Amino acid sequence: MTFARKVWQTLGLFALTAVAACNGCQPKATNPPVDARPTVRLYMVSDLAGALEPCGCVKDQLGGMDHFGALVRSEEAAAPAYVTASAGPLFFMDPDLDAQKKGQDVAKAETIADALASVKLAAFSPARNEWANGPETLELLRKKSGADLLFGNGEAKTRAAVRDVGGIKVGFLGVASPAKAKEGKPMPDLKEGPLNEAVQAGIADLEKQGAQVTILLASVGRGEAKRLADNFPKLLAILVGSPGGAGEANTTAPPAEQVGNVLIVETGNHLQTVGVLDLHVRDKSYTFSDGTGLEVTRKREALVARIAELRKKIATWEADPSIAKADVDARRTEMQKLESERAALEKTPTPDKGSFYRFALREVRTNLGKDPAVTEKLLSYYKRVNDDNKKAFADRKPPPVGKDEPSYVGIDACSACHEEPRKVWDATAHGHAYKTLSDQFKEFNLDCVSCHVTGYEKPGGSTVTFVKNLKDVQCETCHGPGSKHMKSPEKVAVPIPKPQGDACLACHHPPHVHEFDAASKMKLILGKGHEKK
Repeated sequence: MTFARKVWQTLGLFALTAVAACNGCQPKATNPPVDARPTVRLYMVSDLAGALEPCGCVKDQLGGMDHFGALVRSEEAAAPAYVTASAGPLFFMDPDLDAQKKGQDVAKAETIADALASVKLAAFSPARNEWANGPETLELLRKKSGADLLFGNGEAKTRAAVRDVGGIKVGFLGVASPAKAKEGKPMPDLKEGPLNEAVQAGIADLEKQGAQVTILLASVGRGEAKRLADNFPKLLAILVGSPGGAGEANTTAPPAEQVGNVLIVETGNHLQTVGVLDLHVRDKSYTFSDGTGLEVTRKREALVARIAELRKKIATWEADPSIAKADVDARRTEMQKLESERAALEKTPTPDKGSFYRFALREVRTNLGKDPAVTEKLLSYYKRVNDDNKKAFADRKPPPVGKDEPSYVGIDACSACHEEPRKVWDATAHGHAYKTLSDQFKEFNLDCVSCHVTGYEKPGGSTVTFVKNLKDVQCETCHGPGSKHMKSPEKVAVPIPKPQGDACLACHHPPHVHEFDAASKMKLILGKGHEKK
């Protein structure tokens, strides 16, 4: 008898035995397989801080509301019951708005609120930044987002909220410490009370509302959040955000951890990463075991860091003609291997019994694609800001040139004597930097234009609308204003004959690029007749 026939006979006998033993009884409920859809999915975001999308200087940047939307849309079939929650600075990057940029920053915040509504933002705890344009604007943004603002130790109208997600009553409560923000002007009218009392009252409130799962949104920093986890073991998880923040610098998310049985979650700021917490409910039990495994999480985060390093190296090497393609391909193969190892770690065994959760930190990257609905909101924002700024700054001129100081003349004037460098420049991305903005309705955007023109806001240079002869990243960006040299080239030297790579960092810095090696990048703007022989 063949092995296959033995197997089939054994299976047949087993099936007959099972039917006889059951004798017509109802089948028992079985635990879901490893990859079964979660009962509830929570997308968790820390310190988004007014980041609509990253600059497009390099490939595969982290961040972008349109890419986050695409991530959610791509997983709706696998996780149809979901909501999003946030802690820390949300709508504004800075706590105090610059008067010149206020209109644009508020328009951006409104776009972020609209985009978050499309991914079902349920609740957020505010940071100092939320009041950047006053309480009236904050209330408008809250309404646009469709979320509850939870400031249980403050004066918020709502202390705790329950959302029905897939038939499960998920309770959210929020606390914040905006007064502890290091940045921003003091706000004496913004009152905040003790955290412990607020959390205790919030949990009691949620219990009255029948919440089956309780999540704390805490814009208080990680240390304070961990103390709250110690004090309130009834919480399932705490999403940690900052009390406030300012500036474009990116942060790295620490690994998730448990304090007692409370899961502590934090994500990278500016929407670089998003936490995905899947809840699998069995037998109507709302006590959850960890189905992720903290040791697995640590290994996965180590792999994420190594993959990120390889991405940076590949992005740099791809643009460097001196690096052999075989070397780039080898690094890409190594990265793919590490990505496979990371994917394998995410398939941890399902606990044998009881309800459980799984948590993963997901990168928000270009390769996720774009959500058309969010992309349309972004495009509407860029068109609106472009039209508004074109009118608002129509008469803005650059600062006047001081006595005996040089001014900017533009690349056409330089080209009369420097034909070969001009040919090299024409073939670089710098040579059409302004067009990349105008093609996207961003040429008058105050977040973008300064790095796509020459001499921005410098004496005798350009402004957001005054760009005559100074579109693109021209010679004088690196070599300095050339009016005096142009008039007397034999007597007056070029202001900066041999620019150094540090000049590039005025624009090429996070979050515009994640890593910038000036020495290797400068090779890309040099050619025969421009430094090279």
